[in-house]
Amino acid sequence: MKLLTFIQEGRQKLGIATSLGILHVEQAIETLGSLDVTSNIAATAMEAIAGGEEAVAKLSRLVNQALQSSDHSALFLNEADLILGPCVTHPNKIICVGLNYRKHAEETNSPIPQFPILFNKFNNTLSGHGHDVTLPKVSTKVDYEAELVIVIGKEAKYVSKENALDYVFGYACVNDLSARDLQLRTSQWLTGKSCDGFSPLGPYLVTADEVGNPNDLEIRCTVNEEIRQNSNTADMIFHCDEIVSYISQYMTLVPGDIILTGTPEGVVLGYSEDKQVWLKNGDIVTVEIEKLGKLTNRMIAEVNL
Repeated sequence: MKLLTFIQEGRQKLGIATSLGILHVEQAIETLGSLDVTSNIAATAMEAIAGGEEAVAKLSRLVNQALQSSDHSALFLNEADLILGPCVTHPNKIICVGLNYRKHAEETNSPIPQFPILFNKFNNTLSGHGHDVTLPKVSTKVDYEAELVIVIGKEAKYVSKENALDYVFGYACVNDLSARDLQLRTSQWLTGKSCDGFSPLGPYLVTADEVGNPNDLEIRCTVNEEIRQNSNTADMIFHCDEIVSYISQYMTLVPGDIILTGTPEGVVLGYSEDKQVWLKNGDIVTVEIEKLGKLTNRMIAEVNL
C-alpha cells in the first residue's frame, strides 16, 4: 500500500494511491460511514503506522469499498492537484547513518566504517514532495543525498538482525540535504544537516510487504534532469536489518521513528574541488527509488530580511 499526506484547509490528511487516484481517507470514512469497514480506521499517517498490520488491513478494505462505490468523484483526488506533506508527519526520532555506501565512502576518501555512524536530524527539516527548499544564506555548499528511509512500525529494543525487518512498517525516499561547509566545521555534523527543510520525505510511505527486500532497490538522484547518483541499495555497508538491530541495542525505537540509511556515490562532496558545483537557486532535485516513487524539490535562495 502507498500512503501519502496531503494538505487541505491547513490540515494534514491521509491519502492512499490507487488505480483511480488518491483516496481521500477522511472523506471515504464520512461517505461510507454506514459500513463496518470504517470502524476505528486510521485517519492519519501516524495512526496508520501505530496501528500496524491491522490498520493497513482496514485501510485496504476501505480502498476496495471505495473502488466499488458509484461516487468516485467525491472519494478520489488527482495527485497532481494536491499539496503534499512529508509522508511521515511527526516522527519521534530522525536517525541517520553516515558513510553507509561503500563507493560513497571511497569517493570521499573515508575509511570503511566498522560500526554504523549515527547522527540525528530534527522535525524542522521535514518537507514534502513538490515543496521549495530554501538554501540558507549562511552556506555556499549545499549538497544532495538520495537515501532510503526505514519507517519503524513496532516498538523495538534489543532485536536481532534476523527479526529486525519484522519491526519495519515501510519505506520512503528522502533527500538528506547537507550544507557541507557547516557540516565539516567541527567533528559533529548536526549544523550542516539540520537546516530548515533539509529532509524532504516522500511522496509515498510504501508498506514493507509491497517493497520486499529493501537492499535490492535501484536508487538515483538527478539535478535538473542530469543523473548525479545511480546505484543500488545492495551497496550499503550495513544493510537495513543490521541497522535496525544495531540502533535497537542502544535506544528503543517506536512506531513512526525514521532511519535515513545513507547515500550512494555521486554527491558533490565526492568530486575534486575544481569540479564541485553546489546546489543553487532554481535547481530541481529528484530522488527516485525503485518501488517508492520520485521525490522532487526546487532549491531557492534565502531572501535577506
